[in-house]
Amino acid sequence: MVLGSATPSLESRYNAERGKYKLLELPERIERRPMPQVAILDMRTEFLETRKQSTFSRRLIEAIGVRLANGEQTMLLLNRRGFSSFVACRSCGERVQCANCAVTLTYHRRERRLLCHYCNYAERVPTHCPKCHSEHIHFLGIGSERVEEELHREFPAARVARMDRDTVTGKRAYETILAGFREGGYDILVGTQMIAKGHDIPNVTLVGVISADVGLGMPDFRAGERTFQLLTQVAGRAGRGNLPGEVLVQTINPEHYAIRFAAAQDYEKFYEKELHFRRLMRYPPFSALANVLVRSASQEDALRLSGELGSLLTPPPEQLKILGPAEAPVARLKSEYRYQLLIKAASRKALKETLDRLRRYALESKWPATALVIDVDPLTLL
Repeated sequence: MVLGSATPSLESRYNAERGKYKLLELPERIERRPMPQVAILDMRTEFLETRKQSTFSRRLIEAIGVRLANGEQTMLLLNRRGFSSFVACRSCGERVQCANCAVTLTYHRRERRLLCHYCNYAERVPTHCPKCHSEHIHFLGIGSERVEEELHREFPAARVARMDRDTVTGKRAYETILAGFREGGYDILVGTQMIAKGHDIPNVTLVGVISADVGLGMPDFRAGERTFQLLTQVAGRAGRGNLPGEVLVQTINPEHYAIRFAAAQDYEKFYEKELHFRRLMRYPPFSALANVLVRSASQEDALRLSGELGSLLTPPPEQLKILGPAEAPVARLKSEYRYQLLIKAASRKALKETLDRLRRYALESKWPATALVIDVDPLTLL
């Protein structure tokens, strides 16, 4: 088996370091083409200097204009769908939430509706606040749809395509948009993470990241790793032909190590820094991990069942550390309340014995079949 990536997972790279995997490296691009020049743009400074909350920095606008004049192409990444991240009332601060999940609804302007990205619940855009009935409804945050619209306003003559889960409804749509861009039918391609990996389009000389901070604040120990991987991968789309590439990364966290090392295209330094944090906090690859989720349509039942598991694991078995029970990061999903326990184990044997014990308890106590979900080596904690 060959595992190939410009940004291997920490676990894979650690396995190579310990001799479990054999490490093969490709340190240069084909034909020794240079890597793109990457610049970090501090949007805090941009705001202080312009006194405007802008989607695009002045430097990014200028760079896109140069590419349009030269007949070159641009890719812009914003890993968030929709037009606005959420809708809120200016009078009372109420946010419009999903009826089934503990998340705010995202405004999709083209469909004229609010949509939940977890369960696909949709409703019309309100004209009044559902809580205080004020007319002061405000749309906050930006998504890929809004980036597309603002590009049309900034560059009316530019041919802009957007690629995200709203525009790509099947394999054919994905290939049509990509083929059109590759063949020069579009000047600018806006998209979410689906534009970041694997595409080899020689005429792309500029890549812009609208907000490198999307995902950094997620309650997940892999948030930094995912951000580094995404930024490194999308930066690699620039300058793959004979023309040199440029990458402009907009952020309000320019000091964050994931952003700094991605801009430097330095995987090894990121790996060392992230590994240090994982070792301190006993996260993989320094422990085996399991996410134990308890869920129920009744919040009272979910709380009671998770409490039973918490009591069962008190005191924690030897070689194990238990976090929780606590509300899951998304506390309600698809009409079910969710509580979780995170189990870190020094040995897989100890972890397996504990998980078997939890399953036996749920069976003997005649829990509903869907009440207990055990995810070993979880890829996400949401």
